[in-house]
Amino acid sequence: VQLQASGGGLVQAGGSLRLSCTASGRSFSSYDMGWFRQAPGKEREFVYSISSSGATTLYADSAKGRFTISRENAKNMVYLQLNSLKPEDTAVYYCAAAYRAPRERLSLSDSYQYWGQGTQVTVSS
Repeated sequence: VQLQASGGGLVQAGGSLRLSCTASGRSFSSYDMGWFRQAPGKEREFVYSISSSGATTLYADSAKGRFTISRENAKNMVYLQLNSLKPEDTAVYYCAAAYRAPRERLSLSDSYQYWGQGTQVTVSS
């Protein structure tokens, strides 16, 4: 599976962005998908995940009430809607694919076998 994230950019605090992740390869619908982010000088952190069917999601406290994940298996796409953005959301955002990982482990980066290249999100104050 090859992943490519897009949709990042520069936005003012309070604004919104929609990140997209395009997957190529077979059996996209067999993979749980996740979004992680990494700010300068910080470790990569989990943001949101969605199960292969789209039925269940998992999110970090930082995403609660502001971000939403979704997927379209027919299009091999996963999305991350970012609303009410804050300067502390500034980071490179990565999409990742996990095959048959336990739900409770989807917040862990080592559960994911495939990673996209990342897209920069910059939120100005």
